[in-house]
Amino acid sequence: MAAEKTVLLYPCPALGHLNPMVQLAKALVRRGIAVTIAVADQPDKSPVVAGAIARVAAACPSVGVRLLPIPSSEDKKYSHPVMRILDALRLAKPALRELLRSLPAVDALVVDMFCIDELDVAAELAIPAYIFYPSAAGDLAVYLQVPYVSRSAPFAFKDMGHTALNFTGVPPVRALDMPDTMGDRESDVGRTRFHQCSQMPEARGVLVNSFEWFETRALKALRGGLCLPAGRSMPQIYCIGPLVDGGNTGENDERHECLEWLDGQPKQSVVFLCFGSKGSFPAAQLTEMAHGLENSGHRFLWAVRNPPPPDHRSNFTEVNLEALLPDGFLERTRGRGLVLKNWAPQSAALRHDAVGAFVTHCGWNSSLEAVMSGVPMICWPLYAEQRLNKVHLVEELKVGVVVEGYDEELVMADELEAKVRLVMESQKGEKLRERLAMAKEMAADAMKDSGSSDVAFAEFLNNLGTNTRQ
Repeated sequence: MAAEKTVLLYPCPALGHLNPMVQLAKALVRRGIAVTIAVADQPDKSPVVAGAIARVAAACPSVGVRLLPIPSSEDKKYSHPVMRILDALRLAKPALRELLRSLPAVDALVVDMFCIDELDVAAELAIPAYIFYPSAAGDLAVYLQVPYVSRSAPFAFKDMGHTALNFTGVPPVRALDMPDTMGDRESDVGRTRFHQCSQMPEARGVLVNSFEWFETRALKALRGGLCLPAGRSMPQIYCIGPLVDGGNTGENDERHECLEWLDGQPKQSVVFLCFGSKGSFPAAQLTEMAHGLENSGHRFLWAVRNPPPPDHRSNFTEVNLEALLPDGFLERTRGRGLVLKNWAPQSAALRHDAVGAFVTHCGWNSSLEAVMSGVPMICWPLYAEQRLNKVHLVEELKVGVVVEGYDEELVMADELEAKVRLVMESQKGEKLRERLAMAKEMAADAMKDSGSSDVAFAEFLNNLGTNTRQ
């Protein structure tokens, strides 16, 4: 009998990266792979990230979790918030090297898209290294081309506004829709991210959290070597998604009260607003949102956080809805609307038959959950790669519409009302629903035995025992 294969997973210590890596761990364990997750353990990490790390082991008891201690960087000044995370990964690199040396045998190291610099540790120890890309294949196609497209751009992306950037395999992308980490290639964070993008092809393979039917054009460009300059070869692409949360409803899997509320609503009648682990809005924007929802006349379920604090620290403090929302709003919408403080069981809510539209920040995990639930998206990107995801979701994949003004100071009430009505009432909204029904079916097919993602997973595992790049 063949010995059990062992894989070490190395996620970026941020919620949107930890969660999909846990889903990858579960998928590997189901296929008979021994899995250890190593996490850079920042002493000054946020309570949200600390809670996520604590839940990693509980989510899959058969997965080993190793925390890599690093010095505190709380007093260190960073030019961009992402640099704090990248610095933590840099400081954890010696501990990762020692962990890999201490384990009896490791068949592969799988690193997050932000952990590209760790590929050289794997090369030093002669361990096959792969990248887990937790976002869209379209994003990956763009990121691989960014170092080269930026060289021919007349200005830094941050200064090019609505100018369209052309990347192979995806629709044109306005410069202002590029991640802010890539806005200026001469900045600290820009130099780091552009270098990481240029190093991605050095991996033996890339596991992408998407599925073949959904992103055909981007995957064709990637596999055809069209996202790299002549002379550089593309590693194997394994499209293994959608890997998403299974829909737990809360602590101890107790059913959240909002699901009971949804039980009493007609099918596809509720607009669900939820903006990820960091999504929050200034008070003025919350007011516009409230007026837009009220004026739309539609039922809604809305997770509201406090406005972002000036120091960008956690805003998971007690939420005073009466103070944040317009006078009388909660009373006037009582019965047809439910507002939650801070958190909603997003996956479970999306799967509920009562939900007919999803106002989302376009995080890829959230987008995949919507697709697997067959729910059209009203796209309101906030940060990171979310604007880029919006381009794919709206213009390429045709599974959502966008609120105009997300890139300005305020999205006005009448704009949100108009997009809610479009999705919930119009013929275009019905076409979106039909498109999502097809996408939901194809996503499920991809994950079935012998589906495209199942086959890709099997190819990846078969290649773990070989010593040459495919």
